[in-house]
Amino acid sequence: MAKLNYIDLFAGAGGLSEGFIRAGFTPIAHVEIDEAACYSIKTRTAYHYLKEKNDDDAYVSYLKGDITRSELYTHIPGELLDSVINLPIGTEYNDKIHRAIHKQLGNKEVDLIIGGPPCQAYSIVGRARDVNGMKDDPRNYLYVQYAKYLEKYRPKIFVFENVIGLKSAKGGLYLNNMEKLFLNKGYKMHVFTVEANNFGVLQNRKRIIIIGWRADFVPNIPDLEAIHLQSTFKVKSIFSDLPKIQAGEGIDKFSRYRTKINDYLDQASIRNGIDVLTQHIARPNTEQDKKIYRIAVDKWNQKKERLDYNDLPERLKTHKNRHSFFDRFKVVAQDLNYSQTVVAHIAKDGHYYIHPDIEQNRSITVREAARLQSFPDDYYFEGVKEDANRTPAFKQIGNAVPPLMAQTIAEKIKNI
Repeated sequence: MAKLNYIDLFAGAGGLSEGFIRAGFTPIAHVEIDEAACYSIKTRTAYHYLKEKNDDDAYVSYLKGDITRSELYTHIPGELLDSVINLPIGTEYNDKIHRAIHKQLGNKEVDLIIGGPPCQAYSIVGRARDVNGMKDDPRNYLYVQYAKYLEKYRPKIFVFENVIGLKSAKGGLYLNNMEKLFLNKGYKMHVFTVEANNFGVLQNRKRIIIIGWRADFVPNIPDLEAIHLQSTFKVKSIFSDLPKIQAGEGIDKFSRYRTKINDYLDQASIRNGIDVLTQHIARPNTEQDKKIYRIAVDKWNQKKERLDYNDLPERLKTHKNRHSFFDRFKVVAQDLNYSQTVVAHIAKDGHYYIHPDIEQNRSITVREAARLQSFPDDYYFEGVKEDANRTPAFKQIGNAVPPLMAQTIAEKIKNI
């Protein structure tokens, strides 16, 4: 079977793409506005290229910190680096993006388009926090650009991922208009509401997946909502083999594992052959934060209850807002089947992602957040500069599609 190809729009750090690559698809191009995320995709592209050549020494050297990112990139063809297109999708730059894609595509046809526009404009939380309910946000209309790419490349199928708030945004008007527009471009679609934990991801993450198909054929569309991969694993599987560190401690590159691999990390391909641990660094926390963390962890361990912000001693309350977001401090409970949703706000603070070990007394690291999203440990999240930076890494992880979920969806699509 010839390898099917795809274009990834609004690619982020490449979580959706990673799943499709695992399922045997070949990326033509990734288009992404965020420069740091583009570096993450380039680094992952280097990984896949070297792995396919059975020569990953340079990649391992990079993870260990023995060579720089620039030196790593010299080991892969320049056209592969050029396939990562760091431009905003829209009228101003579409022609330039098309020229870059054409260099990669040549005379081939596009089999799929995957990806979903930024979700903040459709997010229920985002609408609640914005004074205008995100009504004036231009990202509401990026699906129009998506439709233009469908019209130009005429893929057989597209896969569109977004938050469940898309269903309710403006009373469902955006979703309804999207369906009409896509049909006008020659594509029918079906909307699925899926939960990441049904795909083996140890995280409660509910999302919309839209599968669309060209109207000149009738595929046997898989029922994504019927997928329930049974898992007996607990969230502790994410933490058990990692070195114990305190707030503000850790190593960016080449720190070693504390124990051998466990069954979940093996089955989910999180530890998948390159046993080099990176980005296991905890952000520093104030003494006040750490006191609150201890209270939150102790309350969960003793009573299996979440911390209500209003129940804290007055000396520890600094937020003026006492009427909403009572659970702003939350433990990633290791004895549950899945964690709370990892979102991009983790880039600002880790209060909603407190490590369950009271002795470590900190928020989770970049690597722990990546594992909750089912990213493999050899996936390195870049900043714009070559030195480590937690903030862009956390943002990329919070916005990503879990690769494990993406892989199952990709395999179902491949069967069509």
